[in-house]
Amino acid sequence: EDYNYLSDSYIRSVASKPYSKDPSIRRPLEYSQKKLNDVMRWREEGGATELEELVKIANGRWDAPEATSDPERYTKAKALVTSLNYGSTYWHGFTKDGHPVLWLRTSRKAWYPDSDAEVNALILLSDAGIRCMPDGITDFVVIADSTSPPPPNPTFMVKLLKALVKGYPDRLHQLISAPISSIVQFVMNLLLPLMPGRLAAKVLLKGAEEGKTILKEILLNGEDDVPTFMGGTANHDEFYPDEGYCPNRGEGTLKFDYFGMVERLEKVKAEWEALQK
Repeated sequence: EDYNYLSDSYIRSVASKPYSKDPSIRRPLEYSQKKLNDVMRWREEGGATELEELVKIANGRWDAPEATSDPERYTKAKALVTSLNYGSTYWHGFTKDGHPVLWLRTSRKAWYPDSDAEVNALILLSDAGIRCMPDGITDFVVIADSTSPPPPNPTFMVKLLKALVKGYPDRLHQLISAPISSIVQFVMNLLLPLMPGRLAAKVLLKGAEEGKTILKEILLNGEDDVPTFMGGTANHDEFYPDEGYCPNRGEGTLKFDYFGMVERLEKVKAEWEALQK
């Protein structure tokens, strides 16, 4: 059933891109087929399809049968939810072109992260955003508030890049990071040489004012969608506050409003689609 991940639009998108070995032609059919087969193999081997179920387990009682029957799986579920609870990464809104927007607030990132749990959280979130894409849209936008990033963690960064390249080829439409800082520059200097050329070209590092201008141009409601933490008026903390202000969502350890996030993104998707008629 995970093959629902491969929409017709996404398959066409992957096949239509320039061939890395000869950009003057499109990717050969065999190359595109291998790329998509590798994606599905990576998802199966990494357990991507079970991550939302892990969130539900961690949101339940510690003594529930699904928690006690497999302690190792329950530990993985709690680690995943711990990463979500930081509230450092979430979907909120669309661009004018219909791309869902993934927000990254680096000041909320852990200084010493559980790299595997952090990557699993990003896989979970990426899949949620992909499921909420309008018909014909196959990629998303990432907007990073880089005001106060934690110290670089090479292990996490390399695992994250590997997941993006292997599990989500051609899914990133654009990454906008503002403001520029020495830590962000260090991170990008480390990662850019490891990125495929097409991926590296999608990364924009901007100053605070230039970044705000770009957001006003691309976000669905223009200036009204620019968040307070990037110089605007939209209050994301109403939905995604710091962990200390988050209520518990169930009887377990989940505080981040994951399921509410998905509902809100589906609502904005419907609003965007209505505007296209």
